[in-house]
Amino acid sequence: MLRYIAKRLLMMIPVLLGIALVVQILIDITPGDPARMMLGVNATEEKVQELREELGLNDPLPVRYGRFLWQVLHGDFGTSFVTKRTVMDEVATRFPYTLKLVAISMLMALAVGIPVGVLAATNQNTWVDNLLMFLSLFCVSMPAFWFSLLLIQEFAVERQWFPLSGIEGFRSWVLPSLGLAVGFTATIARQTRSNMLEVIRQDHITTARAKGAPETKVIFRHALKNALTPVIMVVGSMFGIMLGGALISEVIFSIPGLGQYTVQALVNRDYPVIQGTVLFMSIVFSIVMLLVDITFALVDPRIRSQYVRSSRKKMQRREEKACGTES
Repeated sequence: MLRYIAKRLLMMIPVLLGIALVVQILIDITPGDPARMMLGVNATEEKVQELREELGLNDPLPVRYGRFLWQVLHGDFGTSFVTKRTVMDEVATRFPYTLKLVAISMLMALAVGIPVGVLAATNQNTWVDNLLMFLSLFCVSMPAFWFSLLLIQEFAVERQWFPLSGIEGFRSWVLPSLGLAVGFTATIARQTRSNMLEVIRQDHITTARAKGAPETKVIFRHALKNALTPVIMVVGSMFGIMLGGALISEVIFSIPGLGQYTVQALVNRDYPVIQGTVLFMSIVFSIVMLLVDITFALVDPRIRSQYVRSSRKKMQRREEKACGTES
């Protein structure tokens, strides 16, 4: 297992290098000049070129890319052109808001999606199953920003049950979390239903029923436990997608998180902020996926045995090669 973790950590390096390169290329081809935006439309071309030289914008792409990687290796993700604050200081201030939004949304999606999936599976091909799956399909297809605007109109403007924007208390997190969670709730429900239908047809479930175990115990103790294992992988990938979805939710609900910070940087052509925040979120997502894989291996004994067999085969090949070399 330790060898697998080390291998995954090493695999993260080329992925993050590729992400940083793609972001650098996209910045180059995106219209707009941050120096011109900082100085204003009335600034002379000489002043603009002086500022570009000062900011290092006139350097070739490989030079800027290498400089950024060198800064990251020293724990420096750059300094904002606009605020003159380091990106890591801003990330440390804003990321907790984004993490809280994603965590609440994830809990909402799990709390609703799993029971809905179980209910649909235990009532397969009935009107209950058809209705729940239709609603799930509708929620998956519905844009999150559109649903968020509907929530604002109905519950913040018309009924005034929740604040329109900001983070004044727990009530301020309800609407943005609900708007972000609705699509993922449907995904978890459909995944849970599919897994449950597969598990309840297996022999050990039939045996449990034959022994006279109550249906509730069969479903929630025997079937659901095994059906939730694949959901772990879905939850891990959903975390990264939610980080991207938080960009829109934070802008709509005026949450001072990392998403709103990134959007502001895109508008202002604040290149160091764009590079730093994208790379930071990529690192977080990669670490989360690594933790998900480790958890999946610990939960499912078949995965652990697969790692053991793979390691043994590699050791045998090495021993055979060593014996062949000696002979």
